[in-house]
Order: sequence, then structure tokens, then C-alpha cells
Amino acid sequence: MQLIIAEKPDQGAKLAAPFKHKKQQGYIEIAPCSQFPEGAYVGWAVGHICELVPPEAYDPIYKRWNLGTLPILPPKFQHKVTPSKAKQFQLLKGLLQRPNVKEIIIASDAGREGEYIVRIIIQLSGVKKPMKRLWISSLTPKSVVQGFSNLMEEEQTRNLYYEAVSRSCADWLVGMNGSRVYSLLFQRRGVREVFSTGRVQSPTLALIVAREKEIQNFKSEPFWELKAQFDMDGLNYEGTWFKGEQSRFSSADEAEQARVRCENKSATITSIQTERKEFQPPQLFNLSALQAAANQIYKYSPQQTLNILQQLYLEGYISYPRSDSAYVTEEEAKQFPDILQKLSRFDSLASYYPLPNESIIGNKRFVNASKVSDHYAIVPTEQVPNLMRLKEEQRRLYELIAKRLIAAHYEKAIINYTKLTTTVDDEDTFVTKGKQIMQEGWRKVLYRQEDDDEETMIPPQLAEGAIGQVASLQVKEGKTQPPKRYTEGQLITLMKTAGKHLDNSELEKVLERTEGLGTEATRAGIISVLKDRKYIEVKKNMVYAMPKGIMLIDALGESVLASAEMTAKWEQRLHEIGQGQASPQSFMEQAKKLTHKLIQDAIDNEKSWSFDIQPLDQEEQNSPSHGKGNAHSDELGPCPICTKPVVDKKVMYGCTGYPNCRFTVSKKILGKAISSATVKRLLAKGETSMLKGFKKGDKVFEAALVWNATDSKIAFQFKASDKDKPK
Repeated sequence: MQLIIAEKPDQGAKLAAPFKHKKQQGYIEIAPCSQFPEGAYVGWAVGHICELVPPEAYDPIYKRWNLGTLPILPPKFQHKVTPSKAKQFQLLKGLLQRPNVKEIIIASDAGREGEYIVRIIIQLSGVKKPMKRLWISSLTPKSVVQGFSNLMEEEQTRNLYYEAVSRSCADWLVGMNGSRVYSLLFQRRGVREVFSTGRVQSPTLALIVAREKEIQNFKSEPFWELKAQFDMDGLNYEGTWFKGEQSRFSSADEAEQARVRCENKSATITSIQTERKEFQPPQLFNLSALQAAANQIYKYSPQQTLNILQQLYLEGYISYPRSDSAYVTEEEAKQFPDILQKLSRFDSLASYYPLPNESIIGNKRFVNASKVSDHYAIVPTEQVPNLMRLKEEQRRLYELIAKRLIAAHYEKAIINYTKLTTTVDDEDTFVTKGKQIMQEGWRKVLYRQEDDDEETMIPPQLAEGAIGQVASLQVKEGKTQPPKRYTEGQLITLMKTAGKHLDNSELEKVLERTEGLGTEATRAGIISVLKDRKYIEVKKNMVYAMPKGIMLIDALGESVLASAEMTAKWEQRLHEIGQGQASPQSFMEQAKKLTHKLIQDAIDNEKSWSFDIQPLDQEEQNSPSHGKGNAHSDELGPCPICTKPVVDKKVMYGCTGYPNCRFTVSKKILGKAISSATVKRLLAKGETSMLKGFKKGDKVFEAALVWNATDSKIAFQFKASDKDKPK
């Protein structure tokens, strides 16, 4: 018999769905069938069940934060079961130990984190049995059955596990040591707070702070422009004064002098230059591109987009969402005509049919197996949903993905860009820019009015040498504008390119294998961490650096911890570990050397800190010197769903990850007041002690509160001998 271990309950249910099965207490049993002759069990994790142990587990001396004990460099990293998820671990361990289970199938998300989650569970269970790997990019019944028919040997994905463990341990080293050293150094300067640092979060924050300082230091300068309306024998258009590279005046007097010179003068079209440009359809979506598009169009945060996509994936409607590829293989492309035919039935998409090209097989812009590593691009699956039954945000993203695929079957767009030069009285010149759509192509599907720059319409009858008059003139005053703050979508793109500022034409050329900050799967989470740490805030989709974040980046200075390039190289090395091209041991040795350098550089640089150190909001303050690593004094423990801090929100206890995570504990349950100490124990141990005073009807009873990881809810647990429990 085989044991299939999924990453989440919903995923486990999808893997069992194509087969005859029966739900048991905390797992699913698949009946014997051709795929599983002896039947199979389906169990699941609830995300990360295991975690790296804290510093004090290696040595009690580390419980108290002290510069003299840094750096903390465990000789061998150890994992433990997260207390709030112990019950789920025990359930899986029981399944793993069953004598009739002869083989384990790792069936978590097909990526490095999925590999890590399941393999650590198996490792801590102490079970050593043969393993196989299910590797699929969608959860449709067809894909699931095909995947189980083509299981991989576990050796084929073992390097991904090494990559994930290396990433986790290196991040622990950098985060744990960096956070302690900077928190303690700030404490010496009177700021009693925790300053969290991280291999990816710190350079990302540095990019945001750099833009904030550009804006703060920007000095606006006034300028003046001269606009002219021309009349060429009844044909009218507008032009802007220019001379060489200059198109603005630095004083109102200069602009007025030019206006007087040109008033009521004759004008001649001295040049008309037209450049034809061809634009290929955009590539298919990877996660970063989709997050950027959803943020631009709908203002969805990257994390919100990922959550919506994950649900669409679990329903079997789209392929794996955490993909970094914009390509598909020929095998996937063969399924597109059938998928597109199903999509044509929707009113919102019907106007794009018939498609100019029935197939994109042979088009290497979209179909290129050599550009597909772990997963192909995000595309609709053959399991096309009823759009009217989807939630609005799901429908919006699904249609974005569908339109991107439809657009790939369209012709290129062709646009003529025209630059017209008008000379007034043989002295002053004016430029007029316009464009003409020669072939709409894929723009019919994806074009939005706001995507285009405003351009003056140039009458097509105008010809070089035409003579007319200056009809009117207007001097317009303006001010130079500071750079704009990043949107969350732009920040995702910036992380992907490791801080390189690129325009759209460059994006496709940059890095065959992106050496960015983080991965497709982690970038949204990093932005969420920066928000939670109160380093940044987002207002109307614009990202602002907060005082605490600016202070930390000032302290980091030239540290490699704030270097986007250094972090990108680390990410590339991790990828090489996953490909079996680099040694995890060598990587960890480098990480330890870097940790030594981080500590020493921080202590040395602190002597020359010259920036203003301001006390921050009192509610954020907390002294790390007492061994507390939380950023808020009212943190009660990690959320059992997403691991973010749970805090006292006055009306209830709730997760700081809201609205993405809605874990809450009421302050009164069945008439019984629930104290913060009770919640702390619940979060730490997964259960409380026995509590008296619950009331249901006329019954008063005693019970413990326990976290049921399987059902993701809090439940009662009674004494075995309790016969008075409420019915």
C-alpha cells in the first residue's frame, strides 16, 4: 500500500478525487484500483509543520540577547515540530509507521518548498521507506491520473530539498544574527525595539528607502513651455517649441520672447519622419508578470493575487501559479485549441473569435521546452469553469490569464510613429508627435486606453513643405516632478530584476534565468513581511518607506545585507544547488563566513552612525535584551495558519496577517472569558489547560481548547472520564 502526502487538505482531496475513495478521520483512503492495486492513503500537511529550532535550543546562553554571544552558528541545524501543528504531525507519523504502507509518494506542490515540507516530516518521523515523487502542474483529474502513472524517482527531486534546506538555514543565520546585532546596537542608542533583517527583505527595503530619499531630496524647478496651434489651409494641429535637445524655457521672460517672435507668423512643415514599429504579442504569464498586471489593473496586492491564483489552482482551473516560466512545451500547446474552444462560449471573450491562428505550435515565443524547467507558464486548464459562478476577483484573474492565451494566437501589432517638425519664420521650431495603428493585432484583446501615451492627432493629409499660419500661442508653466513611488506591482518587477530599472523593451532580454531578489513563490511574502515589521506601508497602491525602515537601512549602510546584487547571486547559487550543480555544504560555509562579516561590519560601522536616531511609536517598542524576538510587546504567539504574530486586538485576539489570514480567538467563548495567557498557551502548545466555566444551555462544563489543524479551527477537548460534557 502507498501513502500519498499532500501539502494541504484541499490538495489532498483533489489528488483522491479521480479514484473511488472514502474519507477517514484526518485522511482519505483510496480503494484498490488499477492505479493503486493495494489501495492508498492520502494524508496532508498544513503548510510547514516543522521548523528550525530557536537559538536557545542549541545553548541556553542564547536565550538572552547579547553582542558577546554573536554570531550564532549551529554546528548542525535541527528541526522540530511546530507546537500548534503537533496533532497533524502525529497523524501523519501514524500513517507513515503503518506496516501495510510500503511506499511513500511525495505529492506536495511541485517546487522546492513543497519538497522541504514533506521530506522534513518524513525525516522527523524516523521512517525510512521507499519514496516516489508526484510532479504535476495542474490538479485536473486528467493531470492527476497522468501524474500517478508517471511517478518520478525521489532522487530526481532530492536536490530541490537540499536547495530548500540551504535556503532556510542560510536565512536563519542571516536573519537571526542580523536582527540581534542591529536591535542591540540600536538599543545602545536608546531605541528599544527589534529590527528584523533578512537576506531578501533587507535589500528589498533598501530599494524602497532609496526611492523615498530620492523623493525627499528632490528639488522642484519651475519651467515654461510654448504651445502653438497651426493652421495649414484648414488642417489644424498642435506643436511644442524645441531647440536641439531643449524643449523648455528656464524663465517666463524667455518663453514670452519666443511667443512674441512667433505671433501671427507664417509656418512651414520642414520635416515629417515616420517610423514603423512591430510589436509581438506579450508572452504568457509567469507569476511576477501576472502579479504586476493584476496590481496595475485591479490594484490587487501581490499576496492577494497569489491567494486568488492558489484557489483557482486548487479548483483545477489554472496551471501551477508559482511558475517562473513564460513558456509551455509542445505537449501543453496541443491542448490549447480545445481549451480555447471552451473559452469562446463566454460572452466576455466571444468577441475575440475566430482566432487568426488556430495553433501556436512552432512559435518559439510561446512554445519552447528548453525554457521550461519545473513548471510551464500560467494558463487555463482543460477544466474550464463557469465564470458566473466564480467570485469577482477569481473571474477577473481567470479572464486575464485567458486573454493572455488568446492574444498569443493573434498577429503582431503594427504602429506608425510620426514626428513632424514645423518651422516658424525660419527661426523657431516646433515638434508634433503622433501615431497611427496600421494593424491592431493582439491589441484587440489586451489593449486598454490608459496604456497609451497621449499623442496629438496628426492629419494624414499634411505633407512636407506645406505652408500655413500660427493660429494661436500659449505659454504653459510647470514644475519638475520627483520620481514616483513604486506600486506593489512595480516592486515585484524590481525584485525580479534585482533592482535593475528596466523599461518594457528590456524586460524580455534580461537574464535567461532571473537572478532576482527571492523567487516567484516568495516575493509577495517578503513585501507582506516588510508591512508587518512596519518598515513600509501601502497607501492607494503606492509603497512608502516608514521611519523604522529608513533608520534600519541607514544603519546597514554599505553592508552586503542591503545589496540587491549579492542577494541575487545567492538566489542563483541556490538554484544551482537545486539543479545539482553546486554543493549545499559549500554554500553553507559561505553563509557562515558572511554571517561573521555581517556582525563585525555592524559593530564597526555603528561607531560612525551619523543619521538621526528617533524614538519610534511607543506601541512598537519592545526590548530584545530579555530574550524576546517579537516586534510587538503584545504578540501572543505565531498564527497556526500562516505563522504571523497573533496579537490582542482589543475586541478579540487575531492574526496580524489579516485580511489574507482570518485566524481569530474570541475573548469570550460560551460565556467563559479567555485570557491572553490562555491564548499564548494555545498557540505555543496547540491546546490549553482544562478550563472551567463554559456554559451551554443549563449545562456548565469544563474543557480544554485545542487547535484542530485538519479542520483549521478551535475545538473543545474533554476529559475521557467527563460524562457531563454538553450534548
